[in-house]
Amino acid sequence: MGNFAANEGLSIFVILVWLGINAFLFVHFYMAFLTDKWYYTRVLLGHALSWARAPAACLNFNCMLILLPVCRNLLSFLRGTIQCCSRTAARQLDRNITFHKLLAYMIAFHTAVHIVAHLFNFEYFMDAQLDRNSSLLPFVLSEIGTGDNASFLNPIRTNETNPTVVMFTTIAGLTGVVITLALILIITSSTEVIRRSYFEVFWFTHHLFVIFFIGLVFHGFGRIVRGQTSASQKTNEPETCASQFEDWGRKESRCATWKWVVGPMFLYLCERLVRFYRSHQKTVITKVVMHPSNTLELQMKKKGFSMEVGQYVFIQVPSISRLEWHPFTLTSAPEDDFFSVHIRIVGDWTQALLEAYGGDKDETQEAWKLPKIAIDGPFGTASEDVFRYEVVVLVGAGIGVTPFASILKSVWYKRIQNDQDVFTKKIYFYWLCPETQAFEWFADLLQSLELQMTDKGMSDFLSNNIYLTRWKETEAANFRVHHEAENDPITGLKQKTLYGKPNWDNEFTNIASNHPGTKVGVFLCGPPQLGKALEKQCLSHSEADVKFIFNTENF
Repeated sequence: MGNFAANEGLSIFVILVWLGINAFLFVHFYMAFLTDKWYYTRVLLGHALSWARAPAACLNFNCMLILLPVCRNLLSFLRGTIQCCSRTAARQLDRNITFHKLLAYMIAFHTAVHIVAHLFNFEYFMDAQLDRNSSLLPFVLSEIGTGDNASFLNPIRTNETNPTVVMFTTIAGLTGVVITLALILIITSSTEVIRRSYFEVFWFTHHLFVIFFIGLVFHGFGRIVRGQTSASQKTNEPETCASQFEDWGRKESRCATWKWVVGPMFLYLCERLVRFYRSHQKTVITKVVMHPSNTLELQMKKKGFSMEVGQYVFIQVPSISRLEWHPFTLTSAPEDDFFSVHIRIVGDWTQALLEAYGGDKDETQEAWKLPKIAIDGPFGTASEDVFRYEVVVLVGAGIGVTPFASILKSVWYKRIQNDQDVFTKKIYFYWLCPETQAFEWFADLLQSLELQMTDKGMSDFLSNNIYLTRWKETEAANFRVHHEAENDPITGLKQKTLYGKPNWDNEFTNIASNHPGTKVGVFLCGPPQLGKALEKQCLSHSEADVKFIFNTENF
């Protein structure tokens, strides 16, 4: 229970506070529209009025928040500031995309309630105009404002129309349709299948958020819902003076949505300006390497570029697309005089990148002839905290090993330089790969580290656990023949490659018994299914004297 609180306590607290504020706003505004000010409006609309206005307040609140989790520069600044005081608080910022998704789901929910309630409202407005009986209060209320420049209560001004026409000829109706369509496209294109198979669709439709926010700001200016003025309420009791309505609607119910979203919109605008400035700083590609397993390495230099282990950058190549930016983890160490990324060629954009930088050609490319590249970043991730733990477990799956390349390189540099300030005393490195070729680009670094640690009498510092999860029969026969060799036939390491998948229960049990009284940092860059399994192990193997703290890459 204690470790559950350490891992998830603050996250749950934040979610509960957020849900509590949503609940409070909904109830508060629902009750606010049951007051005397809205008595006559309720005569027309009934409780559908409150059901429309309460979710609108929640929409304002969540739309105010939804841009903040994607302000990457702001989050990186906050992470660097907060982690000096609280590592647990800093880890919450690594879940920014998860919170961004929760906000989107909440916006979708309240939008649905808001739309359904207003569909009823428009029908009630229309019914009040159609039933032209002057002895009925709804009709009398609908007739208010028929004179020139007079304020009205019913936005449907004639019985010779219908709610659909009004919906597309009023500011509130038209903007409501536009922002609803934008929201549907944004959410449906954000599914896992679309993002992985058609990233461009996800990227372009997500930028409909500009139209969404513009529509949101202007949505309330039509003032579809109106109530009795404060001045009128002072002299006229609604329930006893239902026939006195000459001053209704003047200068009341002003649109307040912009007050909620103007601050976050300004912050996001500043964020985009910073990104624009940094992306236009010159970046020079110093080396292009094509590795096995269809992996392209780009080594680059940029004036003023400074990084920490495990960080990532966004890359844009204007000759491929001027709008698309893709995130990649840095594989270089802070001690390198360059920064690098390793990119697996798996889609249209990465294939175009491979061809643009000559990764598919045998001849050497002239650096000055290579297409221009724009870099935005670096941005912080959970892996920045790796050296804050005495014992560290690194788990990578396939190309997900890239953030740990940076970490292990930095370890290598620190050991060469005899850096005595390294707090970390033990690293357990797990790498799961489905094919032997995937090991090749990373094997050289692992071999150098193993040799360096052996020479310095620190062979116990780094424990390599490499797993081949799939293999062919012909490969299996070769492995059996060379199994007795001093070095592994796949990686060249003294530590032999293991076959299949790790028994995580046994692994965590052994680590816990070897390091009592220690906080163990577990870092994953891999699929969500593996993340769930590791998080479960962290919770179940944490005892009074050992704590496993789970961290995962999320960008």
